[in-house]
Amino acid sequence: MGLLAAFTHTLEITLPVFLMVFLGLGLKRIGWIDSHFITTASMLVFKVTMPALLFLSIVNADLDRALQPTLIGYFLGYTVLSFFLAWGWAAWRHPFVERGIFTQGAFRANNGIVGLALAASQFGDYGLSVGGIFAGAVIVIYNILSVIVLSIYSERAATDMRSLLSNLAKNPLILSVVFAIPVAFFDIDLPGWLRTSGGYLGAMSLPLGLICIGGTLSVSAFKRSSTIALDASLWKLVWVPLFGVLGALAVGIRGPGLGVLLLFLGSPGAAASFVMAKAFHANDKLAANIIVITTFGSMLTLSLGMITLKWFGFS
Repeated sequence: MGLLAAFTHTLEITLPVFLMVFLGLGLKRIGWIDSHFITTASMLVFKVTMPALLFLSIVNADLDRALQPTLIGYFLGYTVLSFFLAWGWAAWRHPFVERGIFTQGAFRANNGIVGLALAASQFGDYGLSVGGIFAGAVIVIYNILSVIVLSIYSERAATDMRSLLSNLAKNPLILSVVFAIPVAFFDIDLPGWLRTSGGYLGAMSLPLGLICIGGTLSVSAFKRSSTIALDASLWKLVWVPLFGVLGALAVGIRGPGLGVLLLFLGSPGAAASFVMAKAFHANDKLAANIIVITTFGSMLTLSLGMITLKWFGFS
């Protein structure tokens, strides 16, 4: 594929996703949606529509292709490694009180919405299936590691492992993946009406979630961006996906799986990191700035990354 063709193809995939983010930003600015709508709609996506999407994507998937132990194991293992690398960098370069926010912003990605949307757009059912397993599994890692690092650097919050485990066990996204795998593995035939209704719900997830993300963004946040926010964003958008892809190539990962890996590692910062920062009484403004910078910056970095993989024939 030529460079121009690869660039055009990548834009066709990424632009619709990010245009929905800009739509949310525009709707919020003109007052057609407000903070109450965003909060309610985000909760609907988290508790209902996204679980439906993940469940059906796995149930409809060819698990012989989607359940790839090497690919999934590498993704999860590298996610943990990137957490410790970012934490080490934060301990070396940044003030004590900001290290938790930096570390979370540098390694935690918006896989449940942006990563999954891009994987589905690029690789169809395969991307949705593998991405659904990625998202469901990594949610556990994100939450556990974020709680640990934020607790260590918080002056007011304490780690309550019992509450953490309880919340993880009740997480709708995790539960949807847990229930979907045996249904798919034993090839249980679901009623047509259930699949259709679930499809309606699942189809709402990506556009509604992307609009909510756009509604939470503030362009003025760029003006308040600190060196720490820019450093964390550079880790999130450049170093984490770059070293992740190079490592994947070294262990022999190629094809669509490598593309899904890049999209998930290079997705922008998760909106949940802002909520976590507030819960732990940390610097939530720094967390918000990282989300804004990585959301806009990922349009460029992910496009360049996908073009590069296609140019060299790796994906």
